Amino acid sequence: MALRRIALRDFVIVHALELDFSTGFSVLTGETGAGKSILIDALQLALGSRADAGSVREGAERLDVSVEFDAAPALASWLDEGGFEANEALLLRRTVDLQGRSRGWINGAPATAAQLRTVGDLLLDIHGQHAWQSLTRPDAVRGLLDAYADVNTRALEASWHGWRQALTALDVARSAQDSLQRERERLQWQLGEVSKLAPVEGEWQELSANHSRISNAQALIEAAEGAIAALEDDDAGALSALARAVALLQDTEHMEAEFKAIGEVLASSVAQAADAAHSLHGYLRHTDTDPQRLAELDSRMGLWMSLARRYKRPPAELPALLTGWQFELKALDAQGDLDALDRAEQAAKQGYLRDAKALSKARKQAAPRLSESVTRAMQGLGMQGGRFEVELQPLDQPGRAGLEEVIFLVAGHPGSTPRPIGKVASGGELSRIALAIAVTTSELGAAQTLIFDEVDAGVGGAVAETVGRLMAQLGRSRQVLAVTHLPQVAACADHHLLVAKRQTRSGKGAAARTESTVAPLDAAGRTQEVARMLGGERVSQTSLAHAREMLEKQAPATAP
Repeated sequence: MALRRIALRDFVIVHALELDFSTGFSVLTGETGAGKSILIDALQLALGSRADAGSVREGAERLDVSVEFDAAPALASWLDEGGFEANEALLLRRTVDLQGRSRGWINGAPATAAQLRTVGDLLLDIHGQHAWQSLTRPDAVRGLLDAYADVNTRALEASWHGWRQALTALDVARSAQDSLQRERERLQWQLGEVSKLAPVEGEWQELSANHSRISNAQALIEAAEGAIAALEDDDAGALSALARAVALLQDTEHMEAEFKAIGEVLASSVAQAADAAHSLHGYLRHTDTDPQRLAELDSRMGLWMSLARRYKRPPAELPALLTGWQFELKALDAQGDLDALDRAEQAAKQGYLRDAKALSKARKQAAPRLSESVTRAMQGLGMQGGRFEVELQPLDQPGRAGLEEVIFLVAGHPGSTPRPIGKVASGGELSRIALAIAVTTSELGAAQTLIFDEVDAGVGGAVAETVGRLMAQLGRSRQVLAVTHLPQVAACADHHLLVAKRQTRSGKGAAARTESTVAPLDAAGRTQEVARMLGGERVSQTSLAHAREMLEKQAPATAP
């Protein structure tokens, strides 16, 4: 999963750059202000860090960063689940325009910044120049130990939140018992009133229809009787008149063929009118004014109307109102069930304690191993006889991050008592301890590419040479890329990249622009650059000789 290649366009002060990387230990050096950290920033952008329009080169519309890694078998299933193709190489790309809008791709398919970060966590492990500052922050210290112990704290965080929610629900219920009881009594009284009516969905519409029909029964009966008379009257009835018309047409249809069709239409009308008369007779047989039923409907509808006015709702909404109050009462009963809430809180607490104790066990096992490893690394970093310890101090109350506070203690000299790191270590010592921790934890990480961005600040001399050897040692099993200003570190590298600035003009009379370039150095170039790092801008024969001596001395020691 090593980094193969990076391509930049219009990134900060880089117009266009394509750079291939090698395995082993590589260093990036250059004069102050040349832009040594630009490559690191570009890598972080491609791997999902926050997009910033300020990174677009002046005069350009957008920046474009592409990085290519070896295929990562560990990512195969993740790529498949995300809909990304698993190719021979892993290609990540990110663009940012002047409005700060960002787009990302993984193997040519659109990807979110979160997806790029997920990939980045598995591909790269970056240690910045201010890593020592985190040694004084409790959360960062705890995170270092947990990472070294290879534990996942998400389960603990989830159980902590679950416990806090259950505890909050219990506290709210206890403090709100009086108001809950008043609300419960109000709901129970309202439910009692409406439950007596026992309204059913659709009943109001049915009551209204029946009431309308029965209250108008006399008018309906008279209408039916009048219609029957109009149809069946012997002299003026429609049926008699239609029958006579049919007979007249049938008697003369032999003289006019068209009368036959008209007669058939009239005959059909006679049949339909007869059916209508039959139906009206049937209606009258089954219809009565039924004053008793009308009184019952009046009473039932009166109850509906009374409750509807009281609760300011349309009568048709009473069934839904009853159902809603029933749900509210159940919810109040659940909130007021202190025993159930107490049991839920205890169960959530036990779940948290189970996760917290498992994490504590892992921390207790990892703490002495981390202490020993960092102490061993300190011996070669100018802190001979110094000792590093990881102390787990129990908390008075369980916390979000577990049952103990993680404290880094250090004794800078033989015989001294280890004390909290922020109180006894100088800035230079903090930098060296941070480097020792970085080297120790990097040996166990999953990322195959390790990046050290000026983590050697504050060291020099023999300590700087030790730092270089440590990174070279890491480079035998990982790909290591270090930004450094120390010639001792640069001399230990397998590969050397020089970052330089130059002035360019786009045309005659155009203003000069500063651009940053990165190029690999050959043997002569390395000697020249190490000599510059030793003696400053003016390279002397003495510094060149010293540089050649350093490179020749480290060559057999760092050769893979």
